[in-house]
Amino acid sequence: MPTPAVPKGPSDAPRTEHRWPAVGAIVFALVLYALLPSSFLPIVRYSVVGLCLLLLIPMIATNPVRFAKQTKWSRGFAIGLTIVLALANHVAVVQLVIQLVQAQSDPAGTLLLAALQVWLTHVIVYALIYWELDRGGPVVRTTVAREKLPLADIRFPQDEDRDTVIEVARGSSVSSNWTASFVDYAYFSASNTMAFSPPDALPLSSRAKILTGLQAFVGFVILVLVIARSVSLLGQ
Repeated sequence: MPTPAVPKGPSDAPRTEHRWPAVGAIVFALVLYALLPSSFLPIVRYSVVGLCLLLLIPMIATNPVRFAKQTKWSRGFAIGLTIVLALANHVAVVQLVIQLVQAQSDPAGTLLLAALQVWLTHVIVYALIYWELDRGGPVVRTTVAREKLPLADIRFPQDEDRDTVIEVARGSSVSSNWTASFVDYAYFSASNTMAFSPPDALPLSSRAKILTGLQAFVGFVILVLVIARSVSLLGQ
């Protein structure tokens, strides 16, 4: 008689993450960045977009569907793309602040639209940073046994839900082998940018606290200047 299959427990359940949510967010951020007004250094913008696309190609080739393997090169490309996009958008933030402060008029709402583009890219950039940073990144986080993972940078509610009511506890990290995906880091990034209080996921490490503080500060500056600009336009 054939040996009956032994059902897998939570610790054996596959946790590998799908590739395309992150790729879609990167492409969307690059489109937003490329479509900024011509006053935002067009040569630099197009160079950044081209470089990021070149870095994205080998990353997709390494893991075309799911993050199942990682090499020194693929990890380097992923971190490099994130750094390039982060630096480029922070330069755009500085340019946006200068133009919002100095502009006398904006009849077509060009600067306000640019502010929205920069803000959305800001959210995506920090989502990528947290996603690449926390617990070793998307490949390590989902392929290495939990007891061998690097220390967590961000604590999610699922990491503490084991002792709650059963329908919640079933989805906890311990019970279901849940691991945060790009969508979770994107939500954390958006919440941190918009909220005036800590989001439900909390930074744990010093580097995560520095990053979340910087992200919140930059988002706050953009928000304040956009509100001030909007009020001045309504008063004209």
